[in-house]
Amino acid sequence: MKRTRLVLVVLLVALSSTLSPAAGPDADAALAAFFRQYLDTYFEMRPVEATRLGDRRFDARLDDISPQARKRWLQHWRTTLRELPRRVDYSKLTRDGQIDYEIFKHDLEYQIWLAENTHPFEEDPRTYGNYINDSVYLLLTQSTLPKETNISNCIARMKEIPRIIAAARTTLTRPPKPILETAIRQNRGAINFYENEIFQLAGETPQLEQLKAAAQNVAGLLKEHQQFLENELMSRATGDWRLGKRKFYRKLDFELFSGIDAGQVLADAEAEFERVRRDMYVLSRQLWSRYYARVPLPPDDEAGRRETISRIIHAINQEHGKPEELLSDAKSTVGRIKDFIIDRDILRLPDPDRCDVIEMPEFRRGNSLAYLDNAPPLDPGARSAYAISPPPSDWSAERVKSFLEEYNYHMLQILTMHEGYPGHYVQLEYSNRDPSLIRKVLQSGTMIEGWAVYTEQMMLDQGYGAGDVRLRLMQLKFYLRAVVNAILDHKMHCTQMTDDEALKLLMDGAFQSEGEARLKIIRAKQSSTQLSTYFVGRMAHYRMRQEIQRELGDRFELGRYHEAVLDHGSVPMKYLPELVRARLQQPR
Repeated sequence: MKRTRLVLVVLLVALSSTLSPAAGPDADAALAAFFRQYLDTYFEMRPVEATRLGDRRFDARLDDISPQARKRWLQHWRTTLRELPRRVDYSKLTRDGQIDYEIFKHDLEYQIWLAENTHPFEEDPRTYGNYINDSVYLLLTQSTLPKETNISNCIARMKEIPRIIAAARTTLTRPPKPILETAIRQNRGAINFYENEIFQLAGETPQLEQLKAAAQNVAGLLKEHQQFLENELMSRATGDWRLGKRKFYRKLDFELFSGIDAGQVLADAEAEFERVRRDMYVLSRQLWSRYYARVPLPPDDEAGRRETISRIIHAINQEHGKPEELLSDAKSTVGRIKDFIIDRDILRLPDPDRCDVIEMPEFRRGNSLAYLDNAPPLDPGARSAYAISPPPSDWSAERVKSFLEEYNYHMLQILTMHEGYPGHYVQLEYSNRDPSLIRKVLQSGTMIEGWAVYTEQMMLDQGYGAGDVRLRLMQLKFYLRAVVNAILDHKMHCTQMTDDEALKLLMDGAFQSEGEARLKIIRAKQSSTQLSTYFVGRMAHYRMRQEIQRELGDRFELGRYHEAVLDHGSVPMKYLPELVRARLQQPR
């Protein structure tokens, strides 16, 4: 009897192990397979998103953006969220698998919240620009498929653009005026793209006549669309761009995924604002005699300190190039920054380097001087682009001068660190190597922006610029912008802050030029919560570095630490300390 019972117990245990979800690596594989299944369906519904992420299976199609189709997107997120715990046993995952599970779950919840609480297709005409412009532009600039295939896909997509424009006319209701104004400027850029730039990107091709015919048709439709935007839609552009406190707090919680609420972010930013200004005053005093040798230093009171900083910044701002040389000036910063990174073992740079410095396409201009278009995570062999926006040709000489002063020779170096080396380009190249599909696709903006801001100070701390106080002052000014971003983000969406109050904060408080400040106000109105990610991410990176360096003491190696930070993809900051500590236990 005892033997029979023992055999029965063994059989029951074996049977239960085959019926229950697998543990460890097998459970991780089940999660990966479920995510891939989710992604396949999602990409089929959202071809442009597939293109953006580097999946080339749907490059010849555009999304169905009808209300019925968008309801199916929402249903897909809801169904996947419901099925996730049924298909994957969280308790049986490895720790890496649990982190991936939580990232996936959080993203589904965020997408559902956005679909239920925001209305971009009804209220933001720029939404349609993703289908009109980026869907074609990205095929010509990033896809690693043969050129003829990419051009064929462009032509196929251009044939679908008429229904996108038709959907815009029937769906857009009462957009906020500042958002519509940017859409109008970007649509002008789109017309120029289809009349000129697309042929420069395509180059010599036997498909030129087909491409010309398709592009000519799109350009004609966009000119009609321009009239719609400027007249009919502008006449009803009465929407409110403010998100409101309740939604802002909830959206920021989703965006940060860190456990820090919006009130704490604001309090931290206001405290950091005062600290950074104090540091800027100390540096400005050191520089005073260099620029104003025979002028007494202003009094050490609030007004005098502000005057000291402002006059020194104004003097440094005069050290800038010509508008037609802005792109070449930015390119010239890349080589010496990379040499410094290698010489000081800041980290190992991507090899080969696949980042190009380019002029920003006109249809993408309007909110910022520069951005990094990284190689898509599912097509990592593609090239990245560090894009610089020259001053628009219709700007006055005074406005162009102000623009160039804001991005003087010193500030351009900080910008290149942020967007390129060792900032966005380097970090996202590391991220594309991560084996987890979830981490490749569902990236944390807070981690990404925070890393880029962290690197600006770190590079100077390690000796870049040979102690040039002007460079340090520009770095602090650039960082103060990140701090003020968070304050502006909160106050513009949670209070009735006016444009004049925002201008005063940016110009008097953060020493920005009027042109730069006005662009930032436009950006704050056109987005919500994203501006806070720079500051929150930087503070999280900075604090993590201090904690781990103190723990390791003399065993701390900066290059090894940085690579440990970047070796896990663009994960939310809440997970990074444990992952970095585990990585530092392994050989570099």
